[in-house]
Amino acid sequence: MRAFVLQRLLLLIPTLLGISVLVFLMVHLVPGDPAQVMLGERASAQSLETLRRQLGLDQPLYVQFGRYLSGLLQGDLGRSIKTHERVSVELLVRFPATLELTFVSMVLAIVGGIVAGVLSAVRRGSLLDYVGMLGALVGVSMPIFWLGLVLILGLGLSLGIFPVSGRLSAHVFIPPTTGLYLVDSLLVGDFYAFGNALWHLVLPGVTLGTVPAAVIARMTRSSLLEVFKEDYVRTAWAKGLSERVVIFRHALKNAFIPVLTVISLQFGYLLGGAVITETIFAWPGVGRWLLLAVYARDFRAIQGGVLLIAATFVVINLIADVLYAWLDPRIKYEN
Repeated sequence: MRAFVLQRLLLLIPTLLGISVLVFLMVHLVPGDPAQVMLGERASAQSLETLRRQLGLDQPLYVQFGRYLSGLLQGDLGRSIKTHERVSVELLVRFPATLELTFVSMVLAIVGGIVAGVLSAVRRGSLLDYVGMLGALVGVSMPIFWLGLVLILGLGLSLGIFPVSGRLSAHVFIPPTTGLYLVDSLLVGDFYAFGNALWHLVLPGVTLGTVPAAVIARMTRSSLLEVFKEDYVRTAWAKGLSERVVIFRHALKNAFIPVLTVISLQFGYLLGGAVITETIFAWPGVGRWLLLAVYARDFRAIQGGVLLIAATFVVINLIADVLYAWLDPRIKYEN
């Protein structure tokens, strides 16, 4: 197992290198001039040329990539063209907000999806099954931006139940320690701030977690129905074990491997969907920051943000691979 984990970690290096090459080429092939964006349409040709020279944009692509790769190997993602701040610093400030939103959305998706999938599988063919799967179908088909706007108009602006933007109310302050407001508020024992931060997470969390919850529900139902056909499950029923014991101790654990695969893949979906969700709810995370970087043609910010998301996605999949062996001891990883 250790050799497998080490091998996967080493493979992270060429994976991120390949991603950095693709992202570098893509952002440089997109029409638009960062210098023009920064100085405006009325800027003189001399001003534009001076700024391009200062930013190194007048150099050939292979020279720019060589400088970028040299800095990347030294742990330097460069400086933002727009703010002149180090990209690593800006990511460090904004990533906790995205991580917190993604984690809450994933928890909602896992709990809601597994509960719906189990109920549908156990009550196959019933009204509960049809309602659950219809809800899953609607959840998969519903665009994130449309659901977010509906929740904002309905539960935010019309009823005033939930806040529609930001991470905290203006009168609430949490001393920053980890950047995760739920964690930081508990560290200082401020339960009012914890509730306020959690209340701000409801609408964006539900918006971002709806599609993964629907996918997890469908996979849980399908996987459980397959496991119910196995001999050991029939034997458990024949022994007179309770429904709860058969489902959760015997069936669900063995049915969870394909569900775990879907969960790890949906985590990557959440990181991508966070761009839309954070923009709708003015959430100060990496997703919204990346979108603004695209508008500003901030190449270095885009490259750093995509690399961070890619690295997080690869690590999550590595954790999922390790959990496979825990769920099913028959799975062995060989060199």
